[in-house]
Amino acid sequence: MRISTSTPDGVAVQRVADSAPADAAEAVGHAPAPAPLQSAVMQPALQAMREMPEIDQEKIDMLRDALAKGELPFDPAKLAGLIQRFHGSEP
Repeated sequence: MRISTSTPDGVAVQRVADSAPADAAEAVGHAPAPAPLQSAVMQPALQAMREMPEIDQEKIDMLRDALAKGELPFDPAKLAGLIQRFHGSEP
């Protein structure tokens, strides 16, 4: 496949690829094959993550108690700002 592009200075560049781009398979109605894991090294880490609980209830209880006792500082304005920044509505 031949791909022609031009650079900002107006020079035309042609590249030749031995295979079609990944999006081409989708364009003709073929779903892309699922990507295999990069290596067997990842297998133990993935298994350990699957075995972890979704929520660490013990840690949540500890933080809740510390907040209730005033041992952990809480700044609601800072929290609101962080939430706004995370959701992309930073002033």
